[in-house]
Amino acid sequence: MIAKSIPSLLTVGNLFLGIIAIILVFNEKPEMAAVMVLIAMLLDGVDGRVARALNAQSEFGKELDSLSDVISFGVAPAFIMYVVAFQDLSPALAWIVTAIFPICGALRLARFNVITSHAGYFIGLPIPAAGGVLATLALFKDDISVGILLTCSLVLSFLMVSTIRYPNFKKVGIPRSAVWAVPIIIVIAIVLGLLFENQLSKILFVPLLLYALYGLKKNVDRRLPKRARKRGKAKNDADDSAQSEKPA
Repeated sequence: MIAKSIPSLLTVGNLFLGIIAIILVFNEKPEMAAVMVLIAMLLDGVDGRVARALNAQSEFGKELDSLSDVISFGVAPAFIMYVVAFQDLSPALAWIVTAIFPICGALRLARFNVITSHAGYFIGLPIPAAGGVLATLALFKDDISVGILLTCSLVLSFLMVSTIRYPNFKKVGIPRSAVWAVPIIIVIAIVLGLLFENQLSKILFVPLLLYALYGLKKNVDRRLPKRARKRGKAKNDADDSAQSEKPA
């Protein structure tokens, strides 16, 4: 019975860290708030794998995971960006852009829960990745203009509800014999986060950003051949038409 509860406890831990991140950013600790979001990402990444390893998957766990993700990777990163960068904007603009991000995240999760799963890829940028990018991007507020940060927030929101395909690493499971290592990994992540809160967040920003951009690149690569084929077909049709119009 206790083993079956472990995945849900990890998910609750994810939710707890999301709430702590919101509290921290309003207490003027955005770096630590971003670290909480990143550690929540770790918990979110292992709870499903632990559930499969322990054969403890359930609809309850699935719904709890989605609700937790809205807070930890939707609301928390949006508030981090708002407190760090958007408060100097006009209130209406700042509030709207801040609200759009978790709303798109909720729509992304709702779609994920109802559509048939696609093996090997996600439809739209997963909310943990989007939240991780936004939370760590806020730490570069002194190097990036507010206008760019605002645009990035809107782009990430769009990517979540888009139909762009992103790689799905959920199939990479955890053997049942290795479940014992999960708490050790989490503790190590927390210790590193506390010791190197600023550096760790900015370092992890890079792979998260590359993941977000990867989907865009693959989408462009997939669309270009289609357009080339359409142009080729249109050219062939035009050539055939021209040939048919020539006098015998």
